[in-house]
Amino acid sequence: MFDIRAAAEGVLDDVIQDRRALHRCPEVGFATPDTAAYVGRALDGMGIAWRPCGGAIPQETIDLYERGGYGHYEETTGIVAAIGSGSPCILLRADMDALPMGEETGLPFSSERAGAMHACGHDAHTAMLLGAARILKEHEAELPGTVKLMFQPGEEMGMGSALMMRDGLLENPRVDAAFALHVMPDKPLGQVFYAPGASTSSMDCWTITVRGRGGHSSQPQLTIDPNMIATQIYTQLNLLFTREADPSKMVTFSIGALAGGTLTNIIPDEAVLQANMRTLSTPDRNHLLARVPEMAECIARAWRGTCDIDLIEMPTTENDPQFLPEAIEFIGGVLGKDAVHRCEPMAGSEDFSYVSQAVPSAFVQLGAGAPGWAPVHNSKMVLDESALACGVAAHVAVALGWLRRRAGDPDPKE
Repeated sequence: MFDIRAAAEGVLDDVIQDRRALHRCPEVGFATPDTAAYVGRALDGMGIAWRPCGGAIPQETIDLYERGGYGHYEETTGIVAAIGSGSPCILLRADMDALPMGEETGLPFSSERAGAMHACGHDAHTAMLLGAARILKEHEAELPGTVKLMFQPGEEMGMGSALMMRDGLLENPRVDAAFALHVMPDKPLGQVFYAPGASTSSMDCWTITVRGRGGHSSQPQLTIDPNMIATQIYTQLNLLFTREADPSKMVTFSIGALAGGTLTNIIPDEAVLQANMRTLSTPDRNHLLARVPEMAECIARAWRGTCDIDLIEMPTTENDPQFLPEAIEFIGGVLGKDAVHRCEPMAGSEDFSYVSQAVPSAFVQLGAGAPGWAPVHNSKMVLDESALACGVAAHVAVALGWLRRRAGDPDPKE
């Protein structure tokens, strides 16, 4: 068997070139056509068959995101590709979308698009998976099965992977296991971190539109004040989490936006709250998913108003108890056992969660800097690009090791 680490180092220059090209042209949301076109051209150059995956977004999802203030999107521009053939099949995931924020890194390849930046490392994820694809394609004859490549937009939207799954991502051939990694610039360079069980929190976002009846502030008796109702909902929902969430579990709740009215002497017709819950506890999540709308509706009704409630939800990312140890073993085989560490789950969320709920999955974090460096979602975030070779090696090692073990090799070596 070939030297995976050496092969990863051998494609590092190409990976860095891809990463920098993508970093210059970030795209936000479900539609990332330029990024998808770049990936498609790269796969064509390797002789790897691919197809668009995602397509038209259902109208109810379009409306949901537009009401939530995320913009108007009609399509999702994912790509799925395959190397090898037949079963078993393992999926490798990279996300492609950026964040709606300006860049302040001063890098020579900084974003050329105002108000957009790859501040979460998705440019690196895409480049690393393209690097892994180069290696796996060169050794395609050694694959006892299929490696499926998933390039997804809309991760930051919380539903990109779900829309690709809706378009047959996990079929033809059926995916039996899935692997993803995330660069972390504030973790030590080249070190890999994993959390058994729930590895990232769920994320549930409510938009609560309170409807009343506006009027003059001197005649409140003739109005139904949505601002007053909204503040009651704000207070009571925050109290709800102190009394009905298990205090021994990680459950956070915040109302990050509250808006209603334009002038001091006008009671408006409506007010809007936007709330966010994250947790690692599925029982608490299920309970509160029912209780938040119940409480909001009851409070609105008590004050003669009404409310409309939209929910964008994302489950926890689950590391499979059988597949995760194998993935860690294969990664340790190429990066060194001392480079792999158990850690606490991420408080943040990750929409690879949808895949992990459907098939046995492993999700890990890759250190790409050092403690104290600007973290993800920061306008000054930078990466040590030497870490990208580690990510390429991890992808290849997990895919090839898992397939070879399924083919009867009990101890696949580097």
